[in-house]
Order: sequence, then C-alpha cells, then structure tokens
Amino acid sequence: MTSLLPHRRALFAALAVAALVLAILLAMHRPVMCECGTIKLWHGVVQSSENSQHITDWYSPSHLIHGLLFYFFAHILWRRLRLFGGVPTRWALPIAIGFEGFWEVLENTPFIINRYREVTVSWGYAGDSIVNSMSDIGWMTLGFLLASRLPAWASVALGVGLELFTLAMIRDNLTLNVLMLVWPVDAIVQWQAGA
Repeated sequence: MTSLLPHRRALFAALAVAALVLAILLAMHRPVMCECGTIKLWHGVVQSSENSQHITDWYSPSHLIHGLLFYFFAHILWRRLRLFGGVPTRWALPIAIGFEGFWEVLENTPFIINRYREVTVSWGYAGDSIVNSMSDIGWMTLGFLLASRLPAWASVALGVGLELFTLAMIRDNLTLNVLMLVWPVDAIVQWQAGA
C-alpha cells in the first residue's frame, strides 16, 4: 500500500505552497501579528479583539479536524476510487495545504469577515493575523499527519471528541461554524450568545 505522506520533493512543494499563502496574505495587508504587540502561544477569549490573532485559540482544533478530513478524502480519492492515477499519492499533503491555504486567504477577505460578523457570534471578527493563519495551516498539517498514523476509528474519535469539547467550552465548533456561514440559524446564534 502506498503512503499518502510526502517524499522530499513533495515536502518542498508543501513548504512552497505555505510560502505562497504567506505571500498572498502579506499582499492582502493582513496584520502579521496581533495589534496588541505580542504573540501568545494560547489565547482563550473568543469574544475579544485578540481572537484569531495568536498561535493557538479555541478554533485550532477545527483546523486539526481539517487535516483529519483532508487525509480521509485523499485516502478515498487515491486509494479507494483510484482517481488521479497519474498523480502519486505523496502529493496529497501539498494539495491539502493548498486547500487549507485557500481557506485562510478566503477567510480573510472582506466578504467572509463581514459574513462572520453578520451571522455568527463573532460580531467583532476582523480576520486572522498572519501568525494565526500560518499556525492554522500547521494545525491542519498535524491533523493530516496524525490521520496517516492513527487507525480510522481513532481519527474519527479524535475529530468527534474535539468537536464535542469545543462545543462544551465555547458553544462553537467546526460543524456550527460551517452551518452558520452557509445557513444561519437564529436560535443557534442566541444559544451561542448565552441568551
């Protein structure tokens, strides 16, 4: 069975994709770091101007889950359906980083920033700092690498556990985040706001 993990050239490609995302975010004039002037390893206050500005926050588990999901989809596409026959499986991680990077760029556009403000509990959301965006790519990569080593049941358990944990801690998670962006539900916004 061939590995979905990259070899040296694919690893360089993964780093190049991450560097491209970094360059795009810089060209978009995203703040490099929190305007508070510090970089924290952890920031745990969701409703604050420092949310999505530091290395880790309550949304880091969502990005780790992205990696679990990207590995699952790569496994299905390459191994089960035998798609992309001419593309070696080792290119799965650079492609996953490309998808995550695309989201990081899209997430920091005025359209998505305003959408978060309009339909989620993230009323003061101003987008991510570059430090946070690059960290999010790192969390996704960690999830992808974990999924490559864990049995499928453990990846599922980890993803569900992280979803339930963040739901209990901050009344938000990847599932609700996607739902609220695509199809906002007023009752969920009220529940998330503690009403």
